[in-house]
Amino acid sequence: MDNFVDERDYKLLENDKYTFFVLSRIMGGKCELLLTDHERLIVCFSCSPFPVWIWTSDEASEDDMDWAYQIAEENSLLDGEHRFNLKYDLAHYFIKRAAADNKKLSISTNMYAYDCSKLVKPTVIADGSIHHCNYDDVDELVDFLDLFHKELEIDQTDRNSYRLQAEEHINAGNMYFWKDSHGNNVASCKFTPNWHMASIGLVFTRPEFRRKHYAENLVYQVTKLVMDAGYVPMLYTDADYIASNACYGKIGYILKGKLCIIG
Repeated sequence: MDNFVDERDYKLLENDKYTFFVLSRIMGGKCELLLTDHERLIVCFSCSPFPVWIWTSDEASEDDMDWAYQIAEENSLLDGEHRFNLKYDLAHYFIKRAAADNKKLSISTNMYAYDCSKLVKPTVIADGSIHHCNYDDVDELVDFLDLFHKELEIDQTDRNSYRLQAEEHINAGNMYFWKDSHGNNVASCKFTPNWHMASIGLVFTRPEFRRKHYAENLVYQVTKLVMDAGYVPMLYTDADYIASNACYGKIGYILKGKLCIIG
């Protein structure tokens, strides 16, 4: 196994470009662990508190899955502290194999990957308008990041780390709020370009402002910016969160792939 990626790895992910969009982005950066044979298996862990990504082909054999499990075990990833993003066949293998080793793994999140080729205007136009975040918004963006991660119970860290993330998002120039008619920042959304695609993320509405279509209108506006910039918009969502899936479907997002998080 090599600890570097090249064009062979990116070519492998072309068939899974939606479900493994994030993997194709993070494996080109600094990672605590990166292993690939450029053919059957890619294992990528950026850093804590983020999950480990494991890619296998749709035709992966049981030997391939056993190999992935062994690599996870050899690198102390099956210590109960790490989570994994992977396809369902591999997830079920990991769960079964871990049980045989007196370890407990289970699916914590079912994830859908969507893209949008034809944007549909929201039927309900929310009050207020989109706001492009700047450095005056850093403190409030830290609050959004804190609330977002606590509610989802994933990738949680401290406020100093959230501040660094907030500054990175604002520096990238792709971070947005929705301001209601009273000037309150009520919802957030950003996009991250990678090759010809851009991932929509950090979609969050403050609890006290929900059910007023703010997130739907904000995602619509950000998606329009992404498309106008020449990117194909895509996003991940919790498959079990019916409200968000319905929201994305209303504005033109189409289901393209599935994966899960186990831990």
